[in-house]
Amino acid sequence: MSEVRVGLVIEDDQDIRELVRVVLSQAGFDVHVASTGSAGVTSARELNPDVITLDLGLPDIDGFEVARQIRKSSDAYIIMLTARAEELDTLMGLEAGGDDYLTKPFRPRELRARVEAMMRRPRASSDSKSVPEAVDPEVSHNGLAVSAGSRTAVLNGTELKLTRTEFDLLLALLETGRIVRTKSDLARRLRNEPYDVGSYVSDADERAVEVHMGNLRKKLGDSIQAPRWLETVRGVGYRLAPASSNN
Repeated sequence: MSEVRVGLVIEDDQDIRELVRVVLSQAGFDVHVASTGSAGVTSARELNPDVITLDLGLPDIDGFEVARQIRKSSDAYIIMLTARAEELDTLMGLEAGGDDYLTKPFRPRELRARVEAMMRRPRASSDSKSVPEAVDPEVSHNGLAVSAGSRTAVLNGTELKLTRTEFDLLLALLETGRIVRTKSDLARRLRNEPYDVGSYVSDADERAVEVHMGNLRKKLGDSIQAPRWLETVRGVGYRLAPASSNN
């Protein structure tokens, strides 16, 4: 019998809360709801959900702070739901720990598609079939040890606290080394589309990849000017930095 997937809806608008609850329920989740940010943080800690939808405009704590607090104890996928169309708000949400976002009003079908794409991505070491053949279960690059099987990244003896999206991007670069991965390619990777199947990648999707890569670079303590791990190919995308002679 398959493991029950848990979903958490953090939303103060009752109609939207019910809509999202129905969408996740139809996708096979055991769904719990919270109408405030503080209740959402508590529920995330107690339930250990697989996916969380998070409204940015909550009555007590704004969604950015809720995401930051949730990230202290949870690696759940977080989808930001926001009525704010400004790009800055979207980027702040991703920087706070969100994995994806949808702007209200959104289509239920799109929400379900995004959730299902996320859930096809591996979460734990037990999901060994999802480890790419091109990557050894454990590889090292310039002092960074990455295990695709246990989904851990260790630098100088300390495990990095990466979101699942950040880890997937790091793994994508390790897979192909010095071959450049375009932003569109990486956006499709996050949708669990390993090849270009002709799906549309928007400017916002590419910008989201940039934000996630920036967050990853910060956690690595990497330098844009003299990178050890993440090399930006201006106007194209990213690739793995050259191996150091001291590695």
